[in-house]
Amino acid sequence: MIGAVPVLLVFGFFVTALLYASVGFGGGSTYSALLALSGLDYRLLPLVSLACNIVVVVGASIRFARAGITPWRPALVLVGLAAPASFLGGLIPIGREAFLTLLGASLVLTSLTMLVPVAEERAGEPTGFARLMPFVAPPLGFLAGLVGIGGGIFLAPLLHLARWQGPRAIAATASLFILVNSLFGLAGQLIKHGPGMMGQAIGAALPLLLAVIIGGQIGSLLAARLLPLQWIRWLTALLVLVVGARLLAGV
Repeated sequence: MIGAVPVLLVFGFFVTALLYASVGFGGGSTYSALLALSGLDYRLLPLVSLACNIVVVVGASIRFARAGITPWRPALVLVGLAAPASFLGGLIPIGREAFLTLLGASLVLTSLTMLVPVAEERAGEPTGFARLMPFVAPPLGFLAGLVGIGGGIFLAPLLHLARWQGPRAIAATASLFILVNSLFGLAGQLIKHGPGMMGQAIGAALPLLLAVIIGGQIGSLLAARLLPLQWIRWLTALLVLVVGARLLAGV
């Protein structure tokens, strides 16, 4: 059991959800890292993190869809290829050190992807690299399921570099990618560990879920209006880099 959840951890989840939601992501990798640093059983980390991911991005995905921003056909191709791989990744047993090393490395890489410039408007036609995105989706999905993240934070910078679509369409695609991968990855984790462990994790982590619901809503609706978007991305990148480096140092 997780037991009493420290107030500082709840606050960390709130801030993470606020920052990530403000730039269109879920925050799963940072949730896992914060839980790892708190000493939680590493087998529970993906379960809690994926559940938090889902509650953060589901609202954004619905808003993008209602606004007609989601490019359904190409987005569903990427999601359809990644989701089975995410499910498979969730099924794969992995040791504690390997899991924490992968998670820490993912966080450091994530911090670098957050620094990729995002143009306000689409610049030119898609590059040749854009045609390779369907081949990139399955490995990203597998990694997402393995370490309990959505994978959108890796996908979005690649889509921007390839000029795959406009920034708003890419944000909508990343949100959908995170949501579906999180659901499939969670299903794989549940089969691997059994539903009893999920009940144990979520039952004791309700304050964390509440924190990310509130933080995610504030982030998606207000935060981007209070600070320049690039500042938010830089602040998020710094947070992720510090947490990832600390996690790797402790492995």
